[in-house]
Amino acid sequence: MIGHRGEGFKDLYRAIYPGLQRLFGTKQPVFLSTSSAWGVMEASIRNLVDREVLCCMCGAFSDNWFDVAKRCGKTAEPLQVEWGKHIDHKTVDRQLATGKFDTVTLVHNETSTGVMNPLPEICCILAKYPDVALIVDTVSSFSGVKIDMDSLGIDVMLTGAQKALALPPGFSLFSVSEKAFARAEKIPNRGFYFDFLEFKKQQAQWMTPSTPSIAHIHGLQSKLNEIFEEGLEARFARHARTNALVHDWVRRTGFEFFAEEGFRSKTLTCVKNNREIDVLEFARKLRNKHHLVIDPGYGKIRGKTFRLSNMGDETEETVAHLLRCLDDCSKR
Repeated sequence: MIGHRGEGFKDLYRAIYPGLQRLFGTKQPVFLSTSSAWGVMEASIRNLVDREVLCCMCGAFSDNWFDVAKRCGKTAEPLQVEWGKHIDHKTVDRQLATGKFDTVTLVHNETSTGVMNPLPEICCILAKYPDVALIVDTVSSFSGVKIDMDSLGIDVMLTGAQKALALPPGFSLFSVSEKAFARAEKIPNRGFYFDFLEFKKQQAQWMTPSTPSIAHIHGLQSKLNEIFEEGLEARFARHARTNALVHDWVRRTGFEFFAEEGFRSKTLTCVKNNREIDVLEFARKLRNKHHLVIDPGYGKIRGKTFRLSNMGDETEETVAHLLRCLDDCSKR
């Protein structure tokens, strides 16, 4: 352990910083938050929303962002689509053309449904509305697929530690554009713990506004070394290959995909239980017999789906092993 207000911590922050900017695809500052990503999601609402926020909703996590906005006392409107469907950039365009909104929230990779929203297309729409800030949750896609914050024009890009970064939970990372900082300066009652301007002030001195989780940051340093040793393009390609293995298994076994074709996650697969198996028993058998854990569906689609992850440290060998074990547990 090192002191979080000493030179040792500053050196640690300096050491990981170039790699973080490279992963985010940004020249903007990258911040370390000792919180789950939900903390930064709420912070984004408190720091940026002045008039009204348009919440793009296509699953449990993106739906919750609407609730967060209202609890923060902000005026919010849902852009709701059926679970399993994607957010259509044309619909976003029609909503923004009303002139009501100054902020948009989007979950890039909705893990509850296995949907990956078309980020480039949506960002192209936002470029038509320079006064509208775009907040993007990349919790389960960050470092698994390529996302360049600056070139896409994202104003706040946030992620968590426990998904594709494969670190322990309870820590998050985010970056903020100059446009978003300028907006935050005009917003009262931002609070302290998640005040973007306080983060910026402290980061300029290689510090954090409050006590950081140093153990997480050491873990992050190790993970960055692994990522760049593998190479970003190789890492993205590995996620694509392992994802394809899972998709092949879904088709071979007669299951179906919950997410619509063309908009399926590259880091996780949400499998529709069209075979009407006992998903909870299936997951229990997998855990007891093979010591492997899958998710038996999230929220209102629990039991109607199950989710298979291929993100983070997973390889073709580990995913193939999971699929063999799934086959074993699904024998009639």
